[in-house]
Amino acid sequence: MNEPSSAPAEPLLGIETHSIDFVPEHERHGRVGDQGLFWFLSNFQFFAIAIGFVGPSLGLSLGYTALAGAVGIVIGTAFQAFHASQGAEMGLPQMIQSRAQFGYRGVIVPLLATLVSVAGYNVVSTVLASEGLHALWRVDRSTAVVGASLLATTLAIWGYDWLHQAFRILFWISLPLFSFLSLAILSGKAGGAVQAGGAFNWPAFVTQLASAASFNIGSAPYVSDYSRYLPSRTPRVLIIANVFAGSALSAIWLIALGAWLATHVGIDDALLALRQAGDVVRPGLGSILAAISIAALVATIGMNAYSGMLTLVTAADSLRPLRPTRALRVAVLLALMAFWIAVALSLGSKAVTYVNGVLVLMLYFLMPWTAVNLIDYFFLRRGRYSIVDLFLPRGMYGSWGIRGLTAYAVGFVASVPFFVIPNVYTGVLAARLGGVDLGWLVSAVVSSGTYLLVSRRFNPDDENLMVSASRRALRQAPAGAP
Repeated sequence: MNEPSSAPAEPLLGIETHSIDFVPEHERHGRVGDQGLFWFLSNFQFFAIAIGFVGPSLGLSLGYTALAGAVGIVIGTAFQAFHASQGAEMGLPQMIQSRAQFGYRGVIVPLLATLVSVAGYNVVSTVLASEGLHALWRVDRSTAVVGASLLATTLAIWGYDWLHQAFRILFWISLPLFSFLSLAILSGKAGGAVQAGGAFNWPAFVTQLASAASFNIGSAPYVSDYSRYLPSRTPRVLIIANVFAGSALSAIWLIALGAWLATHVGIDDALLALRQAGDVVRPGLGSILAAISIAALVATIGMNAYSGMLTLVTAADSLRPLRPTRALRVAVLLALMAFWIAVALSLGSKAVTYVNGVLVLMLYFLMPWTAVNLIDYFFLRRGRYSIVDLFLPRGMYGSWGIRGLTAYAVGFVASVPFFVIPNVYTGVLAARLGGVDLGWLVSAVVSSGTYLLVSRRFNPDDENLMVSASRRALRQAPAGAP
């Protein structure tokens, strides 16, 4: 098994020692309040602002864009936040836990979707950062891609504590700056004039809603990666509430800000529009806002790189058990960085459009996973798992979790007729609905129902002996009550 010994090696130069292995109780030094701050900052950058440009580009008004963004964020964050408590209760990264539903090897199915989503997000974000640096300060695009990637990967290599510290610093710098701009907009001191009237139409409204929902659902497969250092007895409700508040409030705020910029500034680039509005309020403020937003985006690239590393190591371990050493963490991170740099440089400015399409597709792949995982965790097993068996190819969860894989497949197939992939594919039922994208919702409902149906004979009490034996082996007190 890949669990650490009771006396783990000392960190080398502060580099985190753990990756996919279990975090013992005596090493749990996280604070629940940091979860809200961490996830607030993860969305508090101009990628979120750019999402607010989606609705207006389809003819949606400012008010309806803000409403669709808020509804989508609430839906997406609900899925994300409920995964967060699993990290503290189990002391493991998110996708290792999914072996209980999909099997030791079967978990590779959702792992592949997660990996493409993480890598795609980093390609998009790296290109956004490089384009912004070039447009604002004439920094060479290739230099910006490599520089941003190196900074982000350095954060990821040092790991959990460094990421939390970087996010904490950026939070306290960003919050007053964006508050000042937002107050200026509300008081009419940021200039701007309505560029186009805009109106309401269902396809645009639902597209904006889905874009917002995918923003936070995309982080559901790794939200526990950043809560697994919390003490296991941390109340579940506090973790969920902190993650939900942080992720939702910042995203709703900046999507609405983006919608205002899209409808009032007359520039279709989110970062340039942000700078212009800021400079109207106070000369130089726009450049400061743009710079701190880029810094927050680079930190978020580091967060995604860290989780991408955990995803890759989990996938490799699912094929052949390995020791999750510090050297392996660093090697995987460097390889992952080289990959997204190569893709970003090869696709150039077209990468944003191309990978955004991939991210929409990944929403369809991730929804059946999150539905199965949450149903299993909260309704079937109620947080009781044998952590030892999650690391055994022939443990009680088996190599292939037939119930989980079946629910995943049925949910995915049922949603295909409802797919709307811009400029690529529109499902037959989505076309009949006028191009309204309901595929991800259909996937969630069907996967959940199927998993409950195929699990109707499952009795969690049958696993009690193995769960108790696992807890004794890990010398871990039972997780806190729901």
